[in-house]
Amino acid sequence: MAYGWMTSGGGARTVHGGNMPPPGLWGAGLCLSRAMSRCVLEPRPPGRRWLVAGLGNPGLPGTRHSVGMAVLGQLARRLGVAESWARDRRCAADLALASLGDAQLVLLRPRRLMNANGRSVARAAELFGLTAEEVYLVHDELDKPLGKLALKLGGSARGHNGVRSCISCLNSSAMPRLRVGIGRPTHPEAVQAHVLGRFSPAEQELLPPLLEQAADLLLDHIRARSQSLSSGP
Repeated sequence: MAYGWMTSGGGARTVHGGNMPPPGLWGAGLCLSRAMSRCVLEPRPPGRRWLVAGLGNPGLPGTRHSVGMAVLGQLARRLGVAESWARDRRCAADLALASLGDAQLVLLRPRRLMNANGRSVARAAELFGLTAEEVYLVHDELDKPLGKLALKLGGSARGHNGVRSCISCLNSSAMPRLRVGIGRPTHPEAVQAHVLGRFSPAEQELLPPLLEQAADLLLDHIRARSQSLSSGP
């Protein structure tokens, strides 16, 4: 069963709006765009830059379907760039750049709805000169209970419309994915409300260690891949 719902709430309506960003964000966005331009133009050794995208619905923090964005928030805090998020209109996303040893991480939170997340991810990959194998997707997983994580290397979308959008827009299914369990309700008709709903108070107690574990898993995997590619055959 495919899932990847969109809402018609106020937050979602502003995703494609043409309004100027608040003044405080303008300078940050300009600096980030300049930094992005330098990153694109400078020579890049293989395996030294990675894109990590947290899939979700913008404007709906705290919902199960946007848990990938929560992981990106934790990742940004761990890497010391939590205050560096800035909007980039070219890929309709919030971006933050971070260092991990000799590697650079491009953290991305799409500003498009879940079913169109792939457009933001693919555009950012193009801007930074990255292949599908260098793009990590972080997203919710119905078929795993809350508290369970799995890092999958490529494969099908498994019914997740955000992942399906990324596969379509990148024209590849090679992206590594960190799947964050949110559990599946007993009744099929309750799936949409469950996915779009907020975590219960009991579930919220499990989130802080889960987000820490997710960040650990991502960083360890990226470090290992970077070291492997840097050391050569």
